[in-house]
Amino acid sequence: MATDPTYLIVGASLAGAKAAETLRKDGFEGPVALIGDERERPYRRPPLSKDYLIGKTDREKIYVHPSTWYTDHDVDLRLATEAVGIDRAAREVTLADGGRIGYSKLLLTTGSSPRRLSVPGADLEQVLYLRRASDSDRIKDTFASVSRVAVVGGGWIGLEAAAAARIAGVEVTVLEAAELPLMGVLGREVAQVFANLHRENGVDLRCGVSVAEITSRGGDVSGVRLADGGHVEADAVIVGVGATPNDGLAQDCGLDVDNGVLVDATLRSSDPNIYAAGDVAKALHPLLGKRIRVEHWANARYQSVTAAKAMLGQDVTYDRVPYFYTDQFALGMEYSGYVEPGQYDDVVFRGDVDALEFVAFWLAEERVLAGMHVNTWGVTREITDLVRSGRPVDKHRLADPQVPLEELIDA
Repeated sequence: MATDPTYLIVGASLAGAKAAETLRKDGFEGPVALIGDERERPYRRPPLSKDYLIGKTDREKIYVHPSTWYTDHDVDLRLATEAVGIDRAAREVTLADGGRIGYSKLLLTTGSSPRRLSVPGADLEQVLYLRRASDSDRIKDTFASVSRVAVVGGGWIGLEAAAAARIAGVEVTVLEAAELPLMGVLGREVAQVFANLHRENGVDLRCGVSVAEITSRGGDVSGVRLADGGHVEADAVIVGVGATPNDGLAQDCGLDVDNGVLVDATLRSSDPNIYAAGDVAKALHPLLGKRIRVEHWANARYQSVTAAKAMLGQDVTYDRVPYFYTDQFALGMEYSGYVEPGQYDDVVFRGDVDALEFVAFWLAEERVLAGMHVNTWGVTREITDLVRSGRPVDKHRLADPQVPLEELIDA
């Protein structure tokens, strides 16, 4: 049994960095090690498909901490270091170079990886994915050197990449298998808003299509062949068809895993000495009464704090309402809540949808499950309170901008 009281974090990500920060803020003076397989120190991922990709922010601003923070706070940051195994009995993590690190408590913040296309031509050099800072750099360079790109997948990454390409002056075709982009996340009513937005900004949005092949000419991408025989000309292809949790370490060592590491509301796994946070964690949410896995910035940012506090023995649970945001063209929005595909009765709009200044609410049994405000700022707290309250609301009053949301919360 390892006697080293090291608190070890595997995954030098936003979640990992914030967990290390919390351990130090909350008075832990023992060894803290943070290891990750990237060469970059921990950074935030949202700018990679937003401001950093379109050149509105510089690289230094993506990092979680200044370069000196880790030494200043006695955090053993090991980059370009891959963990390949966990020995739960010995409480040790095995590294790719054969080294081993003992731990008293272990936190997994290994994130997720993009799903890969499995069609002919998918291995061509100009088929790009967006997950890491180096990916964003490569896509940005591609925008400067090509005139046409095809984006496979109309989810958040695909649409943000398409918007960035249009801002860079590149012709864009988005290829989406569903009836509308973001259909599974937002439902038809609100997904149509994003479809309209992209078409109005010059994106060739094609829905209900599937990709059969990435075509090439002289070894370079020439376009995308569709299942119906159609062909889309393109000099590069960006793929955004979802992500899978990096839960292999957990599975291999026998932890309970099901599309992510299964953890309770304290972020503790089936092993009392191992925790998980961020994209890789499928956590019991007290408000929802079930386990969910959320692949968004806020989850990594705040779950990691709860996990670190729980590792220190504090009485904490993670029950924040899920949150995410996006910026595309002139649309900025924030979404709070959780709705599974098709599990709502109605969508209520409040404001001017055509002018892109509105709030949308998803309801089931007259209770607000989630709310999304578009270019209408300062209402996230009220939306969150409505979701948390679980109280029935009057849909007509909810749709009326003259009725303060606070009145609906307190009703």
